[in-house]
Amino acid sequence: LVRRTNGGEVFALTCPLVTKADGTKFGKTESGNIWLDPERTSPYKFYQFWLNTTDEDAARYVKIFTILPPARIDALIAEHRKTLAKEITCLIHGEEAYNLALEASQILFGNATSETLRKIDENTFLSVFEGVPQYEIAAADLKAGISIVDFLADKTAIMSSKGEARRALKSNAIGINKEKVQGEETIIGESHLIDGKYILFRRCRVFVFVLGA
Repeated sequence: LVRRTNGGEVFALTCPLVTKADGTKFGKTESGNIWLDPERTSPYKFYQFWLNTTDEDAARYVKIFTILPPARIDALIAEHRKTLAKEITCLIHGEEAYNLALEASQILFGNATSETLRKIDENTFLSVFEGVPQYEIAAADLKAGISIVDFLADKTAIMSSKGEARRALKSNAIGINKEKVQGEETIIGESHLIDGKYILFRRCRVFVFVLGA
């Protein structure tokens, strides 16, 4: 047909088939769907269709069928999730527990401070860092004090070499318990332990969990 009509090339735009959360098609051949023609689907029924869609579908449809900016869409979805998480957590565990959980979530994904780290309970602390790479170090070594370079390259495998450790320190890429390390002269000791057991290292956005034996 293209060859017969213009003899040249044509361009087409395609998109994946839109489906609902249950796997059924979003289209006129499926029951319960809508028409653009107000004679077939009144504005009231049209509005109710979108209002009654599932949460899972709503998060997808707002990206497909609206012209809102992506940042606005992401903000709406995030706000919906935060509201759900807050209300259910407060209902089951209380507002104080919710506030502590909120502070704990800032450790990995926000601007939590060293004070926040030391304030949360041990179970929450361990939950936050579940799955994060861990190393163990002898309490005696911490009591004596270890240079930051030796700690990173010898006592643990956080860095592959002392040279790499020095380069990371020089570029201000190392943090201890949410505080930036200020130089190679830093000594790691018992004062860095959280709950007498843990030290948190961060390189850029990679967290390493060190246990003091």
